[in-house]
Amino acid sequence: MRCAVIDIGSNSVRLLLWADGRSIYKLVETTRLGEGLAGAGVLSAAAMSRTADVVAAFCARARADGAERVAAFATAAARRAANGCDFVRLVRARCGLDVDVVSGEEEARLALEGALGGRDGGVVDVGGASTEITVAAGGKVVYARSVDIGAVRLKDLCGEDAAALSSVIERSVAQFTDVPACALTAVGGTATCLAALEKEVEPYDPAAIEGTVLTAARIGEWGMRLLSMPQSERLRLRGMDARRADILGGAALLLRAAAERAGADRVTVSDRDNLEGYVLRLCGEAEK
Repeated sequence: MRCAVIDIGSNSVRLLLWADGRSIYKLVETTRLGEGLAGAGVLSAAAMSRTADVVAAFCARARADGAERVAAFATAAARRAANGCDFVRLVRARCGLDVDVVSGEEEARLALEGALGGRDGGVVDVGGASTEITVAAGGKVVYARSVDIGAVRLKDLCGEDAAALSSVIERSVAQFTDVPACALTAVGGTATCLAALEKEVEPYDPAAIEGTVLTAARIGEWGMRLLSMPQSERLRLRGMDARRADILGGAALLLRAAAERAGADRVTVSDRDNLEGYVLRLCGEAEK
């Protein structure tokens, strides 16, 4: 059976087409659903409309490519916004999909399942409006925590002020308490883009990214370097994702701080994350 899952994040919308236990393809479009949410507390009409348009287009593409089942889930922007239910209704009206708005803890568990596939270890996921740390030991989830700070939210709150970013990040990651010691895997666009920059991978190649090791110190160096650059200079860096260039500096500082808070001096980057976690659950349910 071919299954498709659409991940509606605070920064981007992603589509995964899956069959016979493997990815057929992934697509991504940046729509910034969570843009302005930090100040307004609601999703803007423009952000909802452009995001729903992409979800509808991805749904049509997946069905045209043979997906027998298409599902969609949304994360921090939709669950935090006072009008998140309006966005869910808009998507249903545009393409008939019922969006599953997952909790922060569930988002963390999905990332763990997608990245580690049942193995013990920890996962850190810096998203657009939230960051999650999850740890599995003895085949069970022993820690799962989501904090309401991410790459887009940081940009909304602090712009590119390094001092302000550091202050907000420090307060936010302090919420990750008593994280069990573990080897840490980093997933999500912040981690994969930093790996692409570090290895100068262009165009993006999941196989080249998978397994890249970044020290916390190096992640922090990238954060400060990016914040010191004008946007035009960032866009010339080999491996830079142009859709992420304006938020990556602050996000890198957040990833470093989250990793250090978990007691890790380095992370291993994975291209697999909550998207794979969700599709594995979806296909498992379809086979029952």
